Amino acid sequence: MSITHRMPAATGYSVATILLAGGKGTRLADLTATEAKPAIHFAGRNRIVDFTMANCVRSGIGRMIVATQFAPATLHDHLPARWGAHFAPNGLSIADGRGAYAGTADAVRRNWDAIEASGASHVLVLAADHVYEMDYRPMIEAHVASGAAVTLAADVVDQAQASGFGVMHADRQGRILSFLEKPEFPPSIPDEPGRALVSMGIYVFDKAWLADAMRDGTATDFGHDLVPLAVDRAEAMSYRLPAGRGGRSYWRDVGTLQALRLAQLDFLRDPPARLPFPSAVGDWYLGNDSVAMPGATVHPHARLTRCIVAPGCHVPADLVAGEDPSEDARWFRQSGDTLLITPAMLRRRDALRPRPAHVLRGMRRHA
Repeated sequence: MSITHRMPAATGYSVATILLAGGKGTRLADLTATEAKPAIHFAGRNRIVDFTMANCVRSGIGRMIVATQFAPATLHDHLPARWGAHFAPNGLSIADGRGAYAGTADAVRRNWDAIEASGASHVLVLAADHVYEMDYRPMIEAHVASGAAVTLAADVVDQAQASGFGVMHADRQGRILSFLEKPEFPPSIPDEPGRALVSMGIYVFDKAWLADAMRDGTATDFGHDLVPLAVDRAEAMSYRLPAGRGGRSYWRDVGTLQALRLAQLDFLRDPPARLPFPSAVGDWYLGNDSVAMPGATVHPHARLTRCIVAPGCHVPADLVAGEDPSEDARWFRQSGDTLLITPAMLRRRDALRPRPAHVLRGMRRHA
């Protein structure tokens, strides 16, 4: 099966695309206990993976491998059903890697036969768990023109938040001079104090270079192994995410409950990126900076503040959450100032909380 996306003939190159969609997303706690992070709902009927899928379609990518791993059932159903028709016939290939992939580079290695068979000259590697809008074609063209071994998509974040990412320094031409994977004390951009340049988890590789770098099987991760190798050889380039709506770039790693809630709030009034499947705000926004996921119901008399209501919840009229930290801590999970409410938490609360006296008297009458 070919997975090559061929650029116009004049360019003289072709690109094989692989989407890494196996993330477990442990920092999303109960939401990802049995569901892969890319499959989590976002702003109504969207799933996180849909942002990358929409980017691929708009970028003209007609063939792609999707490498899944943790709890992939939802993705295996969702991706062909929602996106299959946007690709070439049999162009969306899902590679189930449950228990197989030891890292990002290892996932590519284990799908190398398909990449090799494509005849592509370059490999585009995408992450499935970020919220952003991007046309990949200018990045691919910049990579090919530079002659680099690898080009990393990059965005700027607050320095205090950069420890969760690969952090780089680049010269004015974009050549990466240093790269640190998730440093405890991330350095700032030299001429932008308080800001750091971080990897978006999007790579374009020269295929021959990538094949050689992975040949001995010791490199399992891009950030830990392959990118530092290319940087040491002065063969790595950065590509800054272009400004989008409002004149600013927008890219969010929604890896925590706090980040997941706040990113959805960004889409309330002036969305910073296109939602793949627009949903009415009233379908997912509850007010008071709270959001609900599909399949949740919330009684209109409930009072929720800075909450995420998980699928399957039926929030009762008497619930007040997000106002009393000690009471919230008894029943719900907290991340920053975000509360997660799940069906299991509501059942536990209902079973263990003290009952009003008139309810207890009523229960005794029916005993």
